[in-house]
Amino acid sequence: MKILDAEFVKGFIRMANDGWEQGWHERNGGNLSYRVKKEEVELVKENLDRKEWQAIGTTVPELSGEYFLVTGSGKYLRNVMDRPEDSICMIELDEKGENYRIVWGLVNGGRPTSELPSHLMNHEVKMLATDGKYRVIYHAHTVNIIALTFVLPLKDEVFTRELWEMATECPVVFPDGIGVVPWMVPGGREIAVATSELMKQYDLAIWAHHGMFAAGEDFDLTFGLMHTAEKSAEILVKTLSMQANKTQTIEPDDFRQLAKDFNVKLPEKFLYNK
Repeated sequence: MKILDAEFVKGFIRMANDGWEQGWHERNGGNLSYRVKKEEVELVKENLDRKEWQAIGTTVPELSGEYFLVTGSGKYLRNVMDRPEDSICMIELDEKGENYRIVWGLVNGGRPTSELPSHLMNHEVKMLATDGKYRVIYHAHTVNIIALTFVLPLKDEVFTRELWEMATECPVVFPDGIGVVPWMVPGGREIAVATSELMKQYDLAIWAHHGMFAAGEDFDLTFGLMHTAEKSAEILVKTLSMQANKTQTIEPDDFRQLAKDFNVKLPEKFLYNK
């Protein structure tokens, strides 16, 4: 099968384009990665052309031998739909999880996203935590979330509670909450380590003044998670633009009742009295 005919590649391309249409990917902003299933690799193996090994910049031994579909460094997500072979690539990791090599894509040159260490370290965390179910990592420059990082305390409890209050489905969609990473230089090991620590608890992490990082089982769930949080942030931004304080909101006992009715567990640390 040709790679561009594979359903997992079509899903990857669609998700990249969905993010572009939301306005989350100015210029070459944002990136996406997918851990390819063994049977999917088998479907396209005749089209793979292995290049030279390159250092990842970190070590992810639990991902040794795995294949990933990733966006390219400096590539524009708006071009993924029209020029996928130039904008994305498939990579293979070596037996130690220290190096990668391109096996398809980036036909006009280039390398995987500069935030590959963050993606792979978080793939490793989520794979181990979910018995291999999680396969997607997504980073986007979500406008309203970024705006809120300039005015809200950079605390997990604050962001989780505020986003939960603004859209009733939020505590159902991300009942574990959302983590916050203080501003760090993107693309390096420091931010990768900080994010992977948060991903042990959450599926969503906010990068202060930068965007959001999401993990999920498939493209729809991961995009939906990001979209839900950003929509809630948009409602909060609009509310704060009208007046500084909310006249009414969802209270802790309301959340407890919601959790009971929807059969989700909400950590009490987020249900504090204001």
